[in-house]
Amino acid sequence: MEDVTATLSKPALKIGPYQVDPPVVLAPMAGITNVAFRQLCAEYGAGIYVCEMITARAVVERHPATMHMMTFGAEEKPRSMQLYGVDPKTMAEAVRIIVGEGLADHIDSNFGCPVAKVTRKGGGAALPYKRKLFEAIVRESARAAGDVPFTVKFRIGIDDDHRTYLDAGRIAEGEGAAAVSLHARTAAQRYSGQADWTKIAALKEAVTSIPVLGNGDIFSAADALRMVDETGCDGVVVGRGCLGRPWLFGELEAAFAGRPLPTPPNLGEVAQVLRRHAELLIGHDGETKALRDLRKHMAWYFMNFPVGSELRRGFAMVSGLAELDDLIGRLDHDAPFPDNADGPRGRQGSPGKVTLPHGWLDDPDDDCVPEAEDMHSGG
Repeated sequence: MEDVTATLSKPALKIGPYQVDPPVVLAPMAGITNVAFRQLCAEYGAGIYVCEMITARAVVERHPATMHMMTFGAEEKPRSMQLYGVDPKTMAEAVRIIVGEGLADHIDSNFGCPVAKVTRKGGGAALPYKRKLFEAIVRESARAAGDVPFTVKFRIGIDDDHRTYLDAGRIAEGEGAAAVSLHARTAAQRYSGQADWTKIAALKEAVTSIPVLGNGDIFSAADALRMVDETGCDGVVVGRGCLGRPWLFGELEAAFAGRPLPTPPNLGEVAQVLRRHAELLIGHDGETKALRDLRKHMAWYFMNFPVGSELRRGFAMVSGLAELDDLIGRLDHDAPFPDNADGPRGRQGSPGKVTLPHGWLDDPDDDCVPEAEDMHSGG
């Protein structure tokens, strides 16, 4: 691992009334950034930790599973939630409910999701192409949010022929967004290939009165500092880089403060983090559901450690806390953190054509609301 120390002369990141120091945001990830994982990450370093994506319609209709997903920890501040919607009225109504009932302190909006079931309905990364509709959603939502900061996250565009990020940034800035975040890939790239950080720099030049955050390929503290240095962005958004590595936020905090990075954990210490993750999840969802949910994290926690196929299989099928403790006891607790374990992780996938509603690309100024989004929060 590189020794990374740097002090940045930039002023601290402010999103609305909140000073974000270090300037780091945990990206909302479906099935990952529930209250347990956010709390685990926050125990390592400050920043903003965003809840899983919530659909606006599910908020308006009080969908029980969604209301459960909107749980925040007692110490969580600011409580940060990401909304997804395609209809200005529904988005604004959801924002009014969230603000009026004090359910969150910061609302982000998702215009970056590349998943077919979202773009097929004109949502996520498809929506900024419809400039007037995008403008209406941001305007109505920011107005409904009042003093609560409303931020906007988007991608470069649908594909290389339909880039929307500069328009989206200027529109969001003009309609009252408190900050914008760019995932420096197109929807067609999904999570494949490399993020194009030059687009973050271009957005920073175009959007001058609110913070611009960069997202894409931050897998280490060195990556984060390099992104800020190369693009001039005001902060970084970390997604897949922290999977199985919540202590990355401690490394980011040290790097941005100019301190030496903490020593990476050995396998025994990683096992303790995993055990803590299990406890927090059980508190949120009960033992059976929590352990089932934890299974997907196992390969990330043990990436490149000498664990062995039999133990890996056991962790991937674990169903109870006692069983987890038994498996942890069989690990080589002194095994050092592998040199090659802080690289890319999580979904990569391959690029592909973006699924869009019929005729979606015909008229970017058409402001008709597409088919209503479904009630499924979390992506």
